[in-house]
Amino acid sequence: MTSAVATQFLPAVAAASATKDFLVVSIHDVAPSTQQIAEKIISELTHKGIRHCSLLVVPDYHRQGASMQDRPFVSWLRNLEAVGHEIVIHGYFHERPTQARETFLEKFITQFYTQGEGEFYDLGYDEAFRRIRAARDEFLAGGLKPRGFVAPAWLLSHEAERAARDAEMEYTTRLRTVRDLRSGETFWARSLVYSVRNGWRRVTSLAWNAALSHALKSKPLMRLSIHPSDFSHPTIWRQIVDLISEMNGHRTPTTYQDWIAEQRLKRGL
Repeated sequence: MTSAVATQFLPAVAAASATKDFLVVSIHDVAPSTQQIAEKIISELTHKGIRHCSLLVVPDYHRQGASMQDRPFVSWLRNLEAVGHEIVIHGYFHERPTQARETFLEKFITQFYTQGEGEFYDLGYDEAFRRIRAARDEFLAGGLKPRGFVAPAWLLSHEAERAARDAEMEYTTRLRTVRDLRSGETFWARSLVYSVRNGWRRVTSLAWNAALSHALKSKPLMRLSIHPSDFSHPTIWRQIVDLISEMNGHRTPTTYQDWIAEQRLKRGL
């Protein structure tokens, strides 16, 4: 990592926090094709007091076209970044083709669990590094400042994590953790997330996240991950809004990059 990158990262730390506990709201799968619904989500979150989100942007979502070549989309992202939102690299294509001779476990994880979107689940170092570096360079050329890399469905091989670190990403996240790639420190922080592909998944998600949010109340960092499709299901969106309202005044909304930077300051890194 260059000293310039490290120096640029630290001033992103927010002013003194209103509370000792934090909330990161991340919006996943941000791309030109999801911009309209992402705008609605951001607007509603702002009205609920969430003025800073981590926006997980896909460089070429399902190979629909390079996101950074869409000038209005890039301009929109730059404006969001300018007012405190964070731009995060989220995979590259956000898809993983079915492979021959997969084990039952591999099929379960890559097809049933994530419906073919675990792009970095078993990606080797060289290809992972190529994709992450390409995404980083495309984002920088668009005037954006990505600090983090998050794999689709949080499925990140160890080789791909090493590639993210070597591509000068500051941090990554998995479903249960946030990892500082510079210091190597891992923070346990499970994310609330919904599955809405069918009715039983939605019912299960509502019950699970209600229980999980209660279990995580005492944790210093709460993570809430939102996908564009969540907004289309009123019962799901209502619970998301209710959870945010419950945390209002008890947790300080922040972004991943600012939270990581604050942890570094606390540890004198």
